[in-house]
Amino acid sequence: MQDSHAMWAVAAEVLGWGGAVVILLSFALLTAGRVQAHSALYQGMNIAGSFGFAVNGAWNHAFPSMTMNIIWMVIAFYGLARAKRSSRGRR
Repeated sequence: MQDSHAMWAVAAEVLGWGGAVVILLSFALLTAGRVQAHSALYQGMNIAGSFGFAVNGAWNHAFPSMTMNIIWMVIAFYGLARAKRSSRGRR
């Protein structure tokens, strides 16, 4: 039981730090003009990053952070859906 708990704790930390890296990278790419805010890559990076943060927040009982990142993820899914609809309209 102890080993399983430690394994999940490490997984939550890895997801949290990974999420941080992905969100910071997406913001850096956006700021540098390498991606567009409406692009599937940018929105996908925000979905992945906020998922990692949300899992980490849940594990650590940081519910404000978890909630904010779930909302961030929903907004990114909305942006991804808009980008897909927009790209279908251009064909």
